Amino acid sequence: MDFFTGPDTRAAQAAVEVCTEFAEPWLRNHSLRAYSWAVAYGTSAGITDYDDELLYVAALLHDLALTPFFDSHRMPFEEAGGRLAKVFAAGAGWDAARRERLNEVIVLHMRDDVPAAQDAESHLLQIAVSADVSGRRLELFTPEFTGELLGRYPRLGFAEKFLERAEDQAVRKPECAAAELMRGGWLERIRSNALDLG
Repeated sequence: MDFFTGPDTRAAQAAVEVCTEFAEPWLRNHSLRAYSWAVAYGTSAGITDYDDELLYVAALLHDLALTPFFDSHRMPFEEAGGRLAKVFAAGAGWDAARRERLNEVIVLHMRDDVPAAQDAESHLLQIAVSADVSGRRLELFTPEFTGELLGRYPRLGFAEKFLERAEDQAVRKPECAAAELMRGGWLERIRSNALDLG
């Protein structure tokens, strides 16, 4: 299975175009890696009953509200990003229920772990993003896969650039999930991520 190529749909292609236009290269690569981590983990864990297009679009759009174009000064970035993704999905012709699922997956990527049996797409994105951001559960992935992934989508100084955005969110929105994570040692986990130490 190709872990590095998303579904060949108009919505998936549009999500890449939107992410490429509005996210800086380091953030775009994070989004592309998130999908690959998710699919690779799903395959190894036997989680195959999920909506691949939904997962791909969620991965590509999940952090767009961290960009200057879409940052909300009041709303946590994952909630603003979920609503932004709903607008994108409406333009892609998705029905209301599917648009709401996209919003839910993006919001939940910053929440407590969701079991795969309850919500496969949210579970996969949570595993993927936590691996890429803070190195959590990297042992679930082979060195060969990790090396190829980083070769295709280099980190480009991801840790420090992401931390700058996360710290800004935490300062401006002290009740948001990013602020709670920062108080719980997220900064140290991100800076000690093995993906950035090699």
